[in-house]
Amino acid sequence: MVTRRLTTIGTLLALGIAAHTALNLRRLRRPSPSVPPVDEPVSVLIPARDEEQVIATAVTSALQQAGVDDLEVLVLDDGSTDATAAVVAGIDDPRLRLIRSEVEPPAGWLGKPWACMRLAEQAHGTVLVFMDADVNLGPDAVRASVRALRAHDFALVSPYPRQLAGNWLAALTQPLIPWSWSALLPLRLAEQSLRPSLAAATGQLIVVDARAYAQVGGHASVAHEVLEDVALMRAFRRAGLRTCTMDGSRIASSEMYPSPAAVVDGYAKSMWTAFGGPLGSVCVNALLLTVYVIPPLAALTSRSRGTRTIGRVGYLAAVASRAMVARRTGTRVWPDSAMQPASIAAFVAINAISWRRHLQGANRWKGRAVR
Repeated sequence: MVTRRLTTIGTLLALGIAAHTALNLRRLRRPSPSVPPVDEPVSVLIPARDEEQVIATAVTSALQQAGVDDLEVLVLDDGSTDATAAVVAGIDDPRLRLIRSEVEPPAGWLGKPWACMRLAEQAHGTVLVFMDADVNLGPDAVRASVRALRAHDFALVSPYPRQLAGNWLAALTQPLIPWSWSALLPLRLAEQSLRPSLAAATGQLIVVDARAYAQVGGHASVAHEVLEDVALMRAFRRAGLRTCTMDGSRIASSEMYPSPAAVVDGYAKSMWTAFGGPLGSVCVNALLLTVYVIPPLAALTSRSRGTRTIGRVGYLAAVASRAMVARRTGTRVWPDSAMQPASIAAFVAINAISWRRHLQGANRWKGRAVR
């Protein structure tokens, strides 16, 4: 009886989320490459720490932007122990500046917000484009993003790059990034409302009006935040500034974590803070398991034919939601969408690892403690 009730609840929620996904995707903004050139100075800012394998691609893609006549690219080498600085120094372009830093973040600051703030302090653009070192921009990415920022009077836009997965665990987890906000965030309300709780942003690519950025205090306002990207969008919203989450899969791509171990370490460093505390994490994980794991398990194992049928409906609704988002955002549709239960199970497992490491004080990223 309990299994049937949980399966029914999960299936109804999965059906509702699938319907919401279809509606959301009709409202999802996408920066258009077919726009006029940008007529203002733009600064592309790349914080980099031990990124020798990917930094050349990121910098080169930033320098190859079309339709941006007044462009500068600033890279802050944040105390790298590899050849990151040497790779950047070897790129010959007068628009590129390498900033070397051996100074550790001051008390109260985490590494990435500190690096971003220092970059912004040296930027000359009226628009600031923060991008991660593992992002590869298409040639129209900056022009399209700046036009999206200006055309709708936003102070901040966050176009999510297409997520690439080069290992089995990344293939399970990376597609959950675009799926989570495309399926669960009420995009129309989020765009019209200034509620901080409706913020969804990725530090992979954030485009801001420089004056608005200064108004909110820049990254100093999120100095201690592990999820500094979402926190920054919330700071803009609290200041009464409009923001927008966008589908950037046609203008940029990113492979965040090249190995299963990197996937665990990368998500574990921050996942503990994603849901407001231990109770929030327990509630969110329990809900995800109810919606996306219990129905397919019931479809496979229940002795009741009716429960198995309900479970199959819930599973198909989950797959439909995932497939719609994958098709829209450029991630692989099949067989990945069919693996939604396994993806959710992996997410919950990494969340548990994240909390265990956090409570033990063992979360680290690129040689620095994350607390």
